[in-house]
Amino acid sequence: MGLELELHSSRPANSNWKKSRTTLVMGSYDHGNALAEVLTWLPNDGSTKLSLIDPWRDTLFNEQEAEVALKEIPDLLQRCSDPRHAAAVQDLEQLLRACSRTPGSYLWFMSD
Repeated sequence: MGLELELHSSRPANSNWKKSRTTLVMGSYDHGNALAEVLTWLPNDGSTKLSLIDPWRDTLFNEQEAEVALKEIPDLLQRCSDPRHAAAVQDLEQLLRACSRTPGSYLWFMSD
């Protein structure tokens, strides 16, 4: 189980991988397993924005959702004792911040 992250300038055409490349701004493909592990620490009740990310199904956040999720990063980062987990959360933070600052953008959490 792992997650890859992609920031898109507009809603990605997830049913057509080639077409979705036209909106790709940046991606993160190196921390998928560590990020999935970190997300299991969150309550599974939807009480946080990041807890809505499903490691078995693709999830999209728009810029407003990314802005809300950014507020959850400091707490999550504080819980990281393993450098792999901290790197994954920092990478997520960078992409959430970029998404929140880019009108019309989407952050795509792509599951295995």
